[in-house]
Amino acid sequence: MGEDHYFSASPASAENLRRIRVTLAGRDLEVTTAGGVFSPAHVDDGTAVLLANTPPPPPGGNLLDLGCGWGPIALTLAMDAPHATVWAVDVNERALDLVRRNADALGLQNINAALPSDVPGDVVFRTIRSNPPIRVGKNVLHGLMEQWIPRLDERSDAWLVVQRNLGSDSLQRWLAATFDRGYSVHRAATGRGFRVLKVRRHGTPPTAAIPLP
Repeated sequence: MGEDHYFSASPASAENLRRIRVTLAGRDLEVTTAGGVFSPAHVDDGTAVLLANTPPPPPGGNLLDLGCGWGPIALTLAMDAPHATVWAVDVNERALDLVRRNADALGLQNINAALPSDVPGDVVFRTIRSNPPIRVGKNVLHGLMEQWIPRLDERSDAWLVVQRNLGSDSLQRWLAATFDRGYSVHRAATGRGFRVLKVRRHGTPPTAAIPLP
């Protein structure tokens, strides 16, 4: 595929639409995938581990699937929380088109498939679920975390799945050091060589105490 990666904005490779059978939210489904997106042949192992080791999403509010690909996490959130608004965010336009196709085919009207720049700045999230694009490189990955984790609502959680041999433990340490005020970070689960990391926002970081006169 040369320089055409699943995190390319506009993949140059042939679309090659295909239909695959998957199980999401306890339902056996047929969805559409394509070339030039992440894991077009099946639900990848990391996403499967994440979906198996996260609690039901909040029933309402805004929920975020960061790096949505063709949509297995976003579709699951939308089925599990039909009264919530699910933001499926990706830089890959083809992936966003697939999410829209799949949401329409499944009758899910609570998914917004959007570029990062199209998410209104005042939207905060009751949960973030992500199989982040580790292969974009550490600096870009850290930038994604710094951009989106602060948009968690108070007393809300981000759940991230990362392959152990691709740096899950170092990412956990970086998250704990970066989000050290008003947040907690811990490893919530392991499976198939992946770690599920949980970042909880406890509340607005306290302001410095004002000395008494």
